[in-house]
Amino acid sequence: MAIEFVAIVVLVIGVVEALIELARVRMRSADRRAVWLNFARWLVAGMTLQLAADVVSTSFDPTWDEIGHLGAIAGIRTFLSSFLDREIDSKAELPNTA
Repeated sequence: MAIEFVAIVVLVIGVVEALIELARVRMRSADRRAVWLNFARWLVAGMTLQLAADVVSTSFDPTWDEIGHLGAIAGIRTFLSSFLDREIDSKAELPNTA
């Protein structure tokens, strides 16, 4: 439960920070891409923590059904994190534009 709570806190911090930064971007001409890249990093961190929480919760007396669910969740989150990481890397290499 503690890891799940931390994952939620990480995601909430990322959302709040992104909303604040997007408001600042709208008030002045700034790079929105930097805001989205930072938000994507928060998402990856949150998904990683959620996966860790799922692994921990399944490690105590798991059933085959729980293991199957964990495998599916791990596969989906790994797939999403991989593509999100690739997107972060490709966008970070682009020149800054407002």
